Amino acid sequence: MRIRIVDAFTDRPFAGNPAGVVVLDQPEFPADEWMARVAAEVNLSETAFVHPLRDAGADYALRWFTPAVEVALCGHATLATAHVLAVDGTVRFTTRSGVLSATAGEKGWYTLDFPTAPLAPVAPDPELLDVLGATPVSVHHTGPNTDDLLLELYDEAAVRALTPDLRTLAGYEQRGVIVTARADDPDAGYDFVSRFFGAAAGVGEDPVTGSAHTALAPFWSEKLGGRTEMVGYQASARGGLVRVSLRGDRTLLTGQAVTVIDGELLAISPS
Repeated sequence: MRIRIVDAFTDRPFAGNPAGVVVLDQPEFPADEWMARVAAEVNLSETAFVHPLRDAGADYALRWFTPAVEVALCGHATLATAHVLAVDGTVRFTTRSGVLSATAGEKGWYTLDFPTAPLAPVAPDPELLDVLGATPVSVHHTGPNTDDLLLELYDEAAVRALTPDLRTLAGYEQRGVIVTARADDPDAGYDFVSRFFGAAAGVGEDPVTGSAHTALAPFWSEKLGGRTEMVGYQASARGGLVRVSLRGDRTLLTGQAVTVIDGELLAISPS
């Protein structure tokens, strides 16, 4: 059984966000425990498992596992899967977050069609702010597919400077914490910057989080005068750009991907 490691939301190796991708020949998923063990062995933010469908409602079934849990929505591993499948045109995936699609563009670009995350303002949790070492402008909860907290900080420098206590952060119930700010330089090539900490899901700092941009898109659209086309830069050590296009209750995420490892998975599921 082949397994690939793909760097997503980048056009070069060793940047963006790496994801494992396992394309299954069988018409159903193997045991959850086996997929969880493979994801733990791969030890990346997410490993995607995908198998073909005969249902006219979608072309494939797709699931994502971190090293610790299964998640309901993942952008970079979906982009990586589309890249591995060498999508030509549009492919549809049935997932825990409904039917998602990936459409191939020119020069290796793919556009994902995801549900927009609704935002609800919430009161800041003083203990969480201490853990993050942040003073936010505002705090919102995103959901239902993401279940993250989104904190706007005062400037890009504050986002880049954060050094949160990830061990303590792992005890919070939300999937993750998004921190974001407007780009300091209007000529930088992006409109806003973000970072994502997913310690509760087994991911300390995620390099580039596509699903977080389903919340960042509506948040920054309102902040930037109703703009619907924007570019976000996720300022992790690896870094990556995500083009976002807000379409009401859907958000389009566009990026590139590069395969860096193509290998054989020897521990085959018994089911």
